[in-house]
Amino acid sequence: MSGTGTIGFPDGPRSELERTIGDLVERAQEVLKTQGRLRSLLQANRVVVEELELEHVLRRIVEAAVALVDAQYGAVGVIAPDGHLEQFIHVGMSTEQADAIGHLPGGHGLLGAVIDERRSIRLEHLGDDPRSAGFPDHHPEMDGFLGVPIRVRNEVYGNLYLTNRVGGPFSQEDEELIVALAATAGVAIDNARLFDETRRRQRWSAALAEVTSALLSGGSDDVLGVVADRVASVIDADLVCVVVPLDEHTLLIDTARGEGSADILGRQYPAAGSIVSAALDSGQVVSSDIQVTAPTFPDRPPEGPTVAIPLTAFGRPLGALTISRAEGGSGFTAAELEMAADFAVQASVAIELARGRADRQRLELVEDRNRIARDLHDHVIQRLFGSGMSLQAIASTAPEATRTAIADQVDAIDAAISEIRTAVFALTSRSATAPALRHRVLDVVAEASPGLESSPRLTFGGAVDLLVDGELADDVVAVVREGLSNVARHAGATTADVSIVVDDQRVVVTIDDDGHGVPKGSRRSSGTANLRERATRRGGEFELSARDGGGTRLRWVAMLPAALTPAVSPDEESA
Repeated sequence: MSGTGTIGFPDGPRSELERTIGDLVERAQEVLKTQGRLRSLLQANRVVVEELELEHVLRRIVEAAVALVDAQYGAVGVIAPDGHLEQFIHVGMSTEQADAIGHLPGGHGLLGAVIDERRSIRLEHLGDDPRSAGFPDHHPEMDGFLGVPIRVRNEVYGNLYLTNRVGGPFSQEDEELIVALAATAGVAIDNARLFDETRRRQRWSAALAEVTSALLSGGSDDVLGVVADRVASVIDADLVCVVVPLDEHTLLIDTARGEGSADILGRQYPAAGSIVSAALDSGQVVSSDIQVTAPTFPDRPPEGPTVAIPLTAFGRPLGALTISRAEGGSGFTAAELEMAADFAVQASVAIELARGRADRQRLELVEDRNRIARDLHDHVIQRLFGSGMSLQAIASTAPEATRTAIADQVDAIDAAISEIRTAVFALTSRSATAPALRHRVLDVVAEASPGLESSPRLTFGGAVDLLVDGELADDVVAVVREGLSNVARHAGATTADVSIVVDDQRVVVTIDDDGHGVPKGSRRSSGTANLRERATRRGGEFELSARDGGGTRLRWVAMLPAALTPAVSPDEESA
């Protein structure tokens, strides 16, 4: 103790105490900082697991990672089955900067290294690593790098990429925090995927219930159209078609819904090498990723990812359901293909049951027609014939003027008998499996009527039902459908007249409308080109011209099969 009464300490112990206190303060600050970062990690985990929409989950993951380690830029890349990035969600870069770069990363350079090595990569300077591929034009400068894989059920789903940490390079602690966040992100992604799959299954189940109800209720004759409509409503697709085999070598696009469907509906194309043929032959779902020798649909711009799903019932192929996305679109996931295949199996059974019901109804209709024909022949015609005979007997004793009037009535009865006999013949000549052409055309006209101001007038000439059948009848129905469709969409007409006339050599279909006519310099659509092709294949001709007095005339001519068969002379026959 000094004379002044103050206590002093040696310099050595005082310095040691100050250092100890400083260390304790520094460690306390580090503990507080660590606690703060742990709280930030917990908050980031909470933010990530709150979302259930997968795209929102991925964006929340990136935003949370950037905030957690004070990074300037961040991104999450989703890995495609081929090992490249199929989705890339970024944070920190403006829309203008992204547009200037032009394309998102595909998974090369250091991004690809994280994919290949399936482990974290932390670099102080990007350019020092030989795996760095550099940056494209207009890309912002990036230096420090941290890449961490995101695992979902022990499989690498994607990667987190962070660059340009504020305050210096990424530390070991930063890496540990992001690895912990990536583990939570994997759980959140798995939950979002399960939630999304559950919703998709619900939509597919609802669609299947609607298909089954619509088909079995008999409310629609277009069973394949019902299936295509429901599929288009539940899956992200640009074009949905039902393709059926016409024979061993030819496929027909029976139903089409979506972008460009009007151009390919009713088209025929070779089965060899097609994705549909591969699906029908294997009985399995076939993707356009396999090596096929023919495009999905010839004579049209290429589609993007496409799958063909066979429709079979009781071991018999009904056709194939094709689902296409636009060129450059994302591929179909395994879950989407599985649900579509399950839907196709159930829908095939519903289609077969609906067709069986329709066959029974047609058989009942034929039986009813036969009964009506018998009644007309056995009762109505006989009574009319008897009335005519009685009138002729009365006329023989009546005055001259009265005889003339009675003779006119007898002629009217004879004409009625002739018309009834024609009706009886038409009723008894229709089969249970092939509806008569007249009825098929009437159905087409009825379908087209809502698109016109008034129902089209329809006339027939000649033995249409007897001479026009099979594939030729299919062509005639297609011509009427396409012609009335063009009138409804392009002509601006108020009325339309449809005439189908057949003789011993040919069938002539004429469709007249009172619209604005054929514009000068107009280019023929694929629909009219298809009609011309059908006519040429039948040895006929097709013409679309302006009518005198306004409007348009469509004239389609096809030779009957018997007229196209060359006659054999007696000499050739004997030879």
